[in-house]
Amino acid sequence: MPKLPRLTAKDLIKILEQNGFNLVRQSGSHMIYKNKTGIRATVPFHGVKIIHPKIIKQIFLDLKLDI
Repeated sequence: MPKLPRLTAKDLIKILEQNGFNLVRQSGSHMIYKNKTGIRATVPFHGVKIIHPKIIKQIFLDLKLDI
């Protein structure tokens, strides 16, 4: 597996929106996105902090996206 990129929540949200995901709701600092087929992604939104690579990996695996 290639080295995971260092992404902030804003970067991850851009990637999700480019792949057809839309913001459905927000619960505290977690933003929940869904696409038309019903696949859901939860993004921890903490401003400009970098999201831990394990979380990015799990989100990409859940959504079946290439890194």
